[in-house]
This record gives sequence, C-alpha cells and structure tokens, in this order.
Amino acid sequence: MLTIHIDTHSSLPMYEQIYNYIKNEIRNGSLPYRYKLPSTRNLASNLQVSRNTIDMSYAQLVSEGYIEAVPKSGYYVAMVSDLTHISPKPASDPKLLIKSRIPYRYDFSPFAIDISNFPYNIWRKLSKNCMNEYNNDLFLLGNNQGDESLRAAIGGYLHESRGVNCSKEQIVIGAGADYLLQLLAQLFQYVKTINGIAMENPTYKQAYKIFTGLRYLVVPMELDPYGIRMQPLYESNANVVYVTPSHQYPLGIVMPIKRRMELLQWADKAANRYIIEDDHDSEFRYKGKPIPSLQGIDSSGKVIYLGTFSRAVAPAIRVGYMVLPKKLLELYKQYLYYYSSTVSRIDQNIITHFITDGYFERHLNRMRKLYKGKHDLLVQCLKIFKDKVTIEGENGGLHLVLHFLSNASEKEMIDSAGNAGIKLYGLSEHYIIKPEPPATPSVLLGYANVPYENIRAGITALYEVLKDYI
Repeated sequence: MLTIHIDTHSSLPMYEQIYNYIKNEIRNGSLPYRYKLPSTRNLASNLQVSRNTIDMSYAQLVSEGYIEAVPKSGYYVAMVSDLTHISPKPASDPKLLIKSRIPYRYDFSPFAIDISNFPYNIWRKLSKNCMNEYNNDLFLLGNNQGDESLRAAIGGYLHESRGVNCSKEQIVIGAGADYLLQLLAQLFQYVKTINGIAMENPTYKQAYKIFTGLRYLVVPMELDPYGIRMQPLYESNANVVYVTPSHQYPLGIVMPIKRRMELLQWADKAANRYIIEDDHDSEFRYKGKPIPSLQGIDSSGKVIYLGTFSRAVAPAIRVGYMVLPKKLLELYKQYLYYYSSTVSRIDQNIITHFITDGYFERHLNRMRKLYKGKHDLLVQCLKIFKDKVTIEGENGGLHLVLHFLSNASEKEMIDSAGNAGIKLYGLSEHYIIKPEPPATPSVLLGYANVPYENIRAGITALYEVLKDYI
C-alpha cells in the first residue's frame, strides 16, 4: 500500500498532493512499469480520504499517461517509468508497441482457468477445520508417497469417475504433474532397455523438456484423426509412449476405444513397454459420454496414469498424483522411496476432506456447466469467420484449436492481433518437429478465464483484425 503524507493545512488540494506523489514515484522509478496501484477504495480507506479524491488523482494520472486503467483489473503504471532508465527503441518499432501494452484487452490463454469461481468459502472452512483439529501429526513428515487418507480418496474418485483400477499403495502424490514426470523419468533409469520415449507431435512441450533434460531420446510421432499413429510407433525403437488420450494436448483429439486397444496391444507385445497416460483434461467433456481411461482397460500393468488438481481446482494447489503399475511400484519402493512427499500435509488434509465431503464433485459439476456455457458461446461467436476457419478439439477441455484458411504466416496473424490488444497462442509452438511445408496458421483459443461478455467482444475484435488475412 502506498504511504502518502497528506498536508491537511496545505493550500494544495488533497487530490493534487496524491497525484504529485504518485507521478514523482513513477518518474524516479520507485513505481516500476506494470506495477499495480491500490484500488481507489483501498487507497481511500488507507489514507482516510474520500473515494472521489482518489478518483480525481487517478483520472489526472491516466489523462497524462502515467498510469493505465484496465477494465475489471485495476490501474497499472505505464511504460513511462522505464523511459527514465533506458534508451527506448524508436516508437515505430512494433515490438515496442506490443511490449508497452499491459495487459491485453482479451487474453485467450489455453492454460488459464476461471479462478473467480474458486470455492473460497469452502476452502477457508476446511483450512480452519484442519487447524482446529490440533493434530500435531500434520506437522510431522508423513508417508513418502503421500498421506494414506488422501491416496485412498483419490483412488476412490478415479475409480468412480475414470474407471481407474488401483489400490492406494499404487498412488504417489507430488507437487504437480511436472514433478511426477521428473520422478518417473528417474524411475525409468532402473528399468532395463528403455531405448526411447515416443511422444505425440504436437505435444505438451513441458513433458518433452523434462524427458530431454534428463537425457532421454524422444521420438516424435505423427497423429491422425484418432490420435497417435500406430505403424510409426511399431517402427520406432521407443518402448515408452507418452499420450493424452482423453483430450489430446493441444489438438483436442479424443482417442477412440479402438485406438486405445491398439495402443495396449503394442505395449503387450514386448517386455518393459509402458504407456504414460496424462489425463489432464478428463473432467471437462461436453459431447457424448466419458471414454474410460487407458489404465481402466489395461489388464497387463502397462499404463502409468497421471493426473492433477491444477485444472479442476486451481494451478496454485500444486497437487498431482501418479498411479504406478505394480511392477514399477516395486522398483519405486526399492530405489526411490527415500523421496519425501513434496506436498504439505496440511494441504493434503484439506484436499482429502474436499474430496470425501463431496465438495470436489459439486465444484466440478458447477465448473462443467460454466465452461460449457463459455465453450458454446465461443463456438457460436466464431461463426463470424464463416468458412474461413475450421475448428478442432471442441468436444472437451478448456480450449479449442482454430485453423485459418490463409496464406499469411501464423506469426503475422498473432502479431497483428497483439497490436490490437488480443493475445493469441500459436499451435506451432507445441511441435517437437514442425511440419514441412508449414501447416495452416493455427491458434489455441482458451476460454476458461475469459468473461462471458469478453468472449463475444474479443472474437468480434479478432475478426476485424484478421479479416484481411483470410
């Protein structure tokens, strides 16, 4: 909070004193570029002045370009603070224009979720109950795989919702999917003849970086309308394959049961073949009945199942789970059991009650309805492009893929949208090996954290920017 001394005996109006203080702090660099100022309500309360006084101060700062007002977000320090410290590029440089705009008017991030509907009151209640239990054990190190009660709760939830068959002993709790992938990559070092890891192309690049960072050979696999192609997989030397069958990331392909069975047959044909099933978006499906997990139809112990609460609840929860086949569980206990759980036992306790007390199911039902509404509105709004675009992956998840029928490059279109304050995310960034010749320009359109009113306005604005390209 800003500490501003107001001289009540000065002939200078209070709003002007506040204006001068903030302006000087910006000019000397004390308030840096992109710094978010306190809300008018909070600053008025802190300084014991009327809210109108703060409104007048902020209005003057906005009119002079020292700060920027962002709808439904607040006030931010503009680029002027940086100009006092560095030599700027010419104003005609489009990169500078993009950098100086904070934040975007419309951000169609495929990674974001709707935090405004986080169950704050429930979480607060469960946190309070956890502290009121006076359970000193929660402040001691627990089971290295995660608390037994949480693993049992997750096992029950996975069986009911995804058909996963496992005991609580097979579950390992960790701080997010990325950590668990690192742990799994270490575990593979104790499995004989791991020659390489096949991955869908395009794919979840974070997993790719983890595997290559730990010196594994990664073999990119082309996709067809049903998911990963089987013939190239058989022809490769890889004996581990990483897939996202429920909602392929990023294309959104839902792998049908026939291809799932073919994948399981591939794994059965040789020892030490495994399938990593990342089921990250399985909770959100808008058309047809849920397809059972690969793990649920695996009778040979070949599937390693990964999931997380980051998409369903909140990214900051940082709780993921991994279901190990029994053979790999034995290796884990033999070689890696010394790793302590990376999730606070207090957080584990809260999530356990969140699941077992029924709050998680109710939260999912509410979010499915909310996301389906946004999904349907986005698809409807995209009709403005008529036959100039095709949509892929619109049956589930929290984003869809928009392919433009255009000779322009993906970068051109994304940069043009950025200049208009619309943040887009290119599909090409998710390829391990980019297709030759270059694919149709395509973007991922996330809608989870976009307010309803911004979906229609954002797509209309996007059309006006891109209509000359298509």
